[in-house]
Amino acid sequence: MPRKTRVSSMNINIICIGKLKEKYWQDAVKEYSKRLGSYCTLQIIELKESPLRANASAADELAVKEAEGKEILRRIREGDYVISLEIQGKSFTSEHLAEHMEHLAIDGRSTVDFIIGGSLGLSPEVSRRADLKLSFSAMTFPHQMMRVILLEQIYRSFKIIRHETYHK
Repeated sequence: MPRKTRVSSMNINIICIGKLKEKYWQDAVKEYSKRLGSYCTLQIIELKESPLRANASAADELAVKEAEGKEILRRIREGDYVISLEIQGKSFTSEHLAEHMEHLAIDGRSTVDFIIGGSLGLSPEVSRRADLKLSFSAMTFPHQMMRVILLEQIYRSFKIIRHETYHK
């Protein structure tokens, strides 16, 4: 019998830069959002990408990351637990992520914000605000794809926590 935990009362926010343009990404996000409705309250907050001119300098790129970072930080509430997706972050197995999520719920952390930066990554301020820097791979993925991968792993985490079939 699945054990009951406080995980089902968890609020998950995906704060991300950019909109999904392709229908196949939109459909995948819609599917995982629907599936997650049984496990948590999910909100996806899409923020506008800052424009970057062609042949941009390092200073221009930093300015874009800082502008996007300010918008991200405005969406994070003080008590939220923040997980930023960063190449240099910690690598978890699916089981470890599930365990981490369950511990957050048991500890009373009711809101978890996952942060997906834009094409240039995250500002140093956003990275510093993160309670956990999480890496899905040393490879770089398009942020649209990363959103789908993240949602699938959050869904998988809830299935693992409840000992429901799906994981293997």
